[in-house]
Amino acid sequence: MDIRIGNGYDVHALAPGLPMWLGGVQIPSENGFVAHSDGDVAIHALCDALLGCLALGDIGHLFPDTDAKWKGVDSKLLLKEVVDLVHSKGYKISNADITIALQKPKLALHIATMRATMAPILGVTEDRVSVKATTTEHLGFVGRCEGCQVWATALIISA
Repeated sequence: MDIRIGNGYDVHALAPGLPMWLGGVQIPSENGFVAHSDGDVAIHALCDALLGCLALGDIGHLFPDTDAKWKGVDSKLLLKEVVDLVHSKGYKISNADITIALQKPKLALHIATMRATMAPILGVTEDRVSVKATTTEHLGFVGRCEGCQVWATALIISA
């Protein structure tokens, strides 16, 4: 059995009046993400982790922000394409672990929905998708509510 692990990281700035998408779920917030796509920083980090498992670069390479095709795209579609790529290389996803650093809004009430949204796209059960949220105790750009950062780790195994 071939086992591979990958890490992903992404960050997006916050601005008023934009939608906030995290883990495939729209989060009620006065601020949302500045981005070419829908700005789902959690899914973007997860895509990078999955691509990292196979040394295939990052989502900016596959879905460049210079291509109008990806303008405003639902990041769940990007994740589905990455998962299909993982499968086409002879692997299946074992599990994913995502940590979201965001000062506000609080995300605890949305984590179960994020897990339930991403699990079927990944082709796994919800107990194989971990989503954790933290603040930075008002430190740095996250603490000043200027942006959000996300780390993701994925494990894939040969199918």
